[in-house]
Amino acid sequence: MNYLSASSLSLLVLVALSAGAQPVPPKPTAVETPYVSKVWVSDLGNGMYKNPVLNADYSDPDACRVGDDYYMVASSFDAIPGLPILHSKDLVSWSLIGHALKRQPPFPHFEKTQHGNGVWAPAIRYHNREFYIYYPDPDFGIYLTKATNPAGPWSEPELVEGGKGLIDPCPLWDDNGQVYLVHGWAGSRAGIKSIITIKKLNDEGTRVIDEGVIVYDGHETDPTIEGPKLYKRNGYYYIFAPAGGVPTGWQLVLRSKAIYGPYERKVVMDQGKSPINGPHQGAWVDTKPINGKPGEDWFLHFQDKEAYGRVVHLQPMKWVADWPVIGVDADGDGKGEPVLTYKKPAVGKGYPIVTPPESDEFNATRLGRQWQWQANPKGTWHTTSNQGFLRLYSYKVPDETKNNWDVPNLLLQKFPAERFMVTTKLTFKPNPKLENERTGLIIMGQSYANLVLRSSKDGLGLVYGVCKKASEGKPEEETVLSRINQHTPVYFRVAVTDGATCQFSYSLDGKSFTKAGDPFQAEVGRWIGAKMGIFCTRTSQSNDSGYADFDWFRVEPVPGGSNF
Repeated sequence: MNYLSASSLSLLVLVALSAGAQPVPPKPTAVETPYVSKVWVSDLGNGMYKNPVLNADYSDPDACRVGDDYYMVASSFDAIPGLPILHSKDLVSWSLIGHALKRQPPFPHFEKTQHGNGVWAPAIRYHNREFYIYYPDPDFGIYLTKATNPAGPWSEPELVEGGKGLIDPCPLWDDNGQVYLVHGWAGSRAGIKSIITIKKLNDEGTRVIDEGVIVYDGHETDPTIEGPKLYKRNGYYYIFAPAGGVPTGWQLVLRSKAIYGPYERKVVMDQGKSPINGPHQGAWVDTKPINGKPGEDWFLHFQDKEAYGRVVHLQPMKWVADWPVIGVDADGDGKGEPVLTYKKPAVGKGYPIVTPPESDEFNATRLGRQWQWQANPKGTWHTTSNQGFLRLYSYKVPDETKNNWDVPNLLLQKFPAERFMVTTKLTFKPNPKLENERTGLIIMGQSYANLVLRSSKDGLGLVYGVCKKASEGKPEEETVLSRINQHTPVYFRVAVTDGATCQFSYSLDGKSFTKAGDPFQAEVGRWIGAKMGIFCTRTSQSNDSGYADFDWFRVEPVPGGSNF
């Protein structure tokens, strides 16, 4: 669900075009020290890299190159801030420089959790000295947001075309000045899927101006074709699109000399003998020519890893007889398969290793960029205030809430690897006039588990809770582990091991940890992987709230032995 475009008039930085100097936008601001994960680094340090380059749930990636810089966006659904913006110099190391969506429209609608709704697969392009992101909301239509600096600020989303079931848009600025938009269809809303439509946009790219043309029907050979990316190269229009379904499909490319077809069809990558299932949609990018040598072609795509989410892979790509071949093609049949390790892209020089943030010491005046809420946030949910801790205020859960599935003020982030350990230190100060204020550490999905401090008239209880089928409204089952003295710091931990098995534990001194409950099997969310995070809630209305102070949140490797 992402794409590129080409325009001699617009100086669009498109993967397909390499001729002509491109205007360079402002560099993304980066005041903090570059972060390097302790649990997953793709760069092997020897000129090689391993997949995935992003071992976290950045589904439906799209990317473009601007000069020496690469920018990526991904789906964010109902998580806020949304539309993550990632930056790279070499396509292997990626930093998270911001989000294009601070609140999601329609604002009242997204004040409540909307699992699986919201931002589906976006596309990012650079045109006329501006970055354009087209993103679909399958219930409301296709939106556009723009920025001159990829780190923001981004404009308020503008509705390009309203309607249900419009998904996966991608623009193309053609050589003759005409602007096109390709998109797919969500059968759950539109009543039809497995087709690709191309429509005209106005000159500004802000409005669809015709009803469009169905240019490909995949019902017979390519069911569930979606995620189209539109490019132009050597006089051909290309549509890159996955088909066959997220966990089991293949990468399809369509080409035609005319924008509306007819399009020829070719499968250019599938799983083959590799362990990388799917492989699903993504983005074609190129590198700059170096010392007279032509640039290289690469393809970013995702793989569905269930509870770990949809992680991002980087594949080599080449052109053979005006058809792309993605991955490695050992038998020479024109269809590649994904690589697990490969030589890094030739970008002319080496760059420091960097990864998206995971740990947070809460020493800044804002949350780390890895954090997202389950709905449009309110200003009373938290404060950092540069005091060296994060304060979460208890917020009343919606009256209809059966469990944490529909709680908007869960503060969550993605799983960063297949094996990792999270530890956080917190102090809870509940409102003495209230009962059932809760704060703790959570592994969130359609089923979830959490380790919680809960207030009652008898003081604070340490509770381990598991909610199976939370998405179906089932109640959480709780086990009281012990009593905790008020205002006593506690340490909560969860170790995630192979297969997304999670073991919670707790400590009063930060050294000796006691296991809490049996291992929990993390589960997917709605179109996303499991998440980890923290929260502070209450069930009754009052004129004031209690609060929890989180000193830090640290992501580290799982240690040897069983002392989690």
